[in-house]
Amino acid sequence: MPERKGAEIIVDHLTQQGVPWLFGLCGHGDVGLMDAALQQQDRIKTLSVHNEQVAGFMADAYYRVSGQPVATFTSCGPGSVSIQAAIACAMADSSAVFAITGNVPTQQFNKGPFQELGYHYQADFVSAMRPYVKRSFQATRADMLPDMMRHAYSHMLSGRTGPVHLDVPFNVFVEKTEERASVSDGWRAGVAYECQGSPDAIEAALDILLSGRRRLILAGHGCLIGRASMELTELAELLQIPVATTPQGKGAIDDRHPLSLGPTGRDGVYPANRAARACDVLLALGTRFGDRSTSSWADGITHSIPPTQLIHVDIDGGQLGRNYAPTVGITGSVRLVLSQLIAAAKKRLVANQSFGDNNNWLSQTAHWKHLWDSALAETKDVDGQPIHPDRLIAELQRAAPERTLLLSDIGAHHSWVVQQWRIREPRSLLQSGGFASMGFGICGALGAQLAAPDRPVLAVVGDGGFLMHASAVATAVEYELPVVWLVWNNCGYVSIRDLQVGFLGREFASRFRNARTGELITTDFAMLARSMGAEGRRVEHPDEIGDHLRAAFESRKPTVLDVRVQADVKRRTAGGWAMPPLGVSGPNFDPDPWRKED
Repeated sequence: MPERKGAEIIVDHLTQQGVPWLFGLCGHGDVGLMDAALQQQDRIKTLSVHNEQVAGFMADAYYRVSGQPVATFTSCGPGSVSIQAAIACAMADSSAVFAITGNVPTQQFNKGPFQELGYHYQADFVSAMRPYVKRSFQATRADMLPDMMRHAYSHMLSGRTGPVHLDVPFNVFVEKTEERASVSDGWRAGVAYECQGSPDAIEAALDILLSGRRRLILAGHGCLIGRASMELTELAELLQIPVATTPQGKGAIDDRHPLSLGPTGRDGVYPANRAARACDVLLALGTRFGDRSTSSWADGITHSIPPTQLIHVDIDGGQLGRNYAPTVGITGSVRLVLSQLIAAAKKRLVANQSFGDNNNWLSQTAHWKHLWDSALAETKDVDGQPIHPDRLIAELQRAAPERTLLLSDIGAHHSWVVQQWRIREPRSLLQSGGFASMGFGICGALGAQLAAPDRPVLAVVGDGGFLMHASAVATAVEYELPVVWLVWNNCGYVSIRDLQVGFLGREFASRFRNARTGELITTDFAMLARSMGAEGRRVEHPDEIGDHLRAAFESRKPTVLDVRVQADVKRRTAGGWAMPPLGVSGPNFDPDPWRKED
């Protein structure tokens, strides 16, 4: 057998699996891998960033858009520590990322060389990554790599998808070994990672679903990761069941669909929360029922389980019963379980079984939608400076091109995006929901643009997060990626300021102020963009938003829009959030309160 360097084995395995990109940052620990990538640049491309987190967020977004994992590379010590926030974000949101970290040579293990993490165990970066990945591997010899690459890739995609980690000491990248194929090339083509639900559980779930008078489907992020939107819509239409989503599941059904009610929870909308607490049967698909989507599990705000009967479907059986006890729990891929439910329902139709009269419930949910939409209409055209958030979202919706792919970073703007941005097709809104890491929207926009080069990509980001990750603009300039960033400039970490005021009654260290005078300070983000070679535009009046956004997309250049936004507007909320022991911050919009007789 021919001898191959360890790095060559790694790159060969990645290309065999169709991995199109390596995103990362050079360092002395990973130059061996980079040299192998250079030799294979006709089969796998390499993109260099200015901060390792950028690479991790890019890989996360690339997978969400395309369904194809990519790999990241970082050096030992601080280089790999830097990527951890992005990998944790991918883990929380079930994104498949293949993270490769360099390490010190095995010959120097436990000697305390430059950048070794060895205070408790030699070259111990595997322990550092353990909480953030599905599995960590460390190859201390080059001949270990073929099996490890296969195991890691399979583990990344099986069950609940997520990131995996391969740690490689410097010498293992460059040392040669006899290459042996642990399996034949193309092994992955014969592997099916999805699984159906138990047939008995499918029939039991359908019995309960059809017995309800107020049936509701709740679509979580698993519907998007599992590419189940078509089946979700088909079942909803077949049984005439309204569909709410979790905030992270937003986009699983077209927001314009008559059966769509919008997202639930703290950042959700009124019709979804109102229907979720009034339904008598809830079919929940691919959700872990986290605190943000459930109003911190407070009874009667978003859910009332029981008396609502819960049918819970998730590919991760550990989520069933975690926060709400299901009447029927089904472990399986959401897409396949939906297909099973559709097939079973159609058999009953052929047998002339009645699905029940759902008209009163549909009329009620339509009424709740009307109440919410009427309230939003009151402020979508409001004038004034700084710009009102409702007006900003309305102007973006009017001006954004068809099939715009929008990424939202974390901050005050995120709540407005989740509530008011209307999505037409799945995976057109990307957000960091589980780990909620600032930087995902700013940096992930680059990965989204690479995954969908023909689609307009718009990142709506806060001024705080943008200051942390502005180097993403320089990378976009270098690789000619025409991303548009809209900086929601409100002079601070306003979502935290609102939390401080709401729970504690005062603000501290959450606005950007002159330390001596207390005067609010802002960065000129348009000038910052121009200094890196991108386009930069300041937007101060609402009538300018549409023209500037259209011009940015038409230019096909990386562009930053610095939009001055009001910081003190109180957002309508139909959900709540608890910070124990301080209690639940409940809804401020509830024109048709829930009654026990519901």
